[in-house]
Amino acid sequence: MKKILIVDDDEQITNLFEKFLVEEGYEAAGLNDSSKAVEVANSFVPDLFLLDLMMPQPDGFKLCRMLRATQKFSHTPIIIITALGDTDSKVVAFGAGANDYLQKPFHITELSKRIKALI
Repeated sequence: MKKILIVDDDEQITNLFEKFLVEEGYEAAGLNDSSKAVEVANSFVPDLFLLDLMMPQPDGFKLCRMLRATQKFSHTPIIIITALGDTDSKVVAFGAGANDYLQKPFHITELSKRIKALI
């Protein structure tokens, strides 16, 4: 079973994504404290990350860079899910190592298809 780690400071979002992903057949874990994301990832070892950008330190940009700098996750797919839709945010996110970028609001089916495409 493929594992997905969701990192978002909004507990409602992580709970919603967890429920949806479990229904889709994934093992999902939600984390609301981005400062613990690398530590949790090392024990959970996800096959894909879902990251919010606007979080307390580290923000999603920095967390994405931190994950890419960790050899274990240097090639693990990362999907950014955020309300930020400006071009600069997208460019920085892809420059930090994100594989995909999904702007809120979106249809949950789109997220499902993007996950399947990456794993």
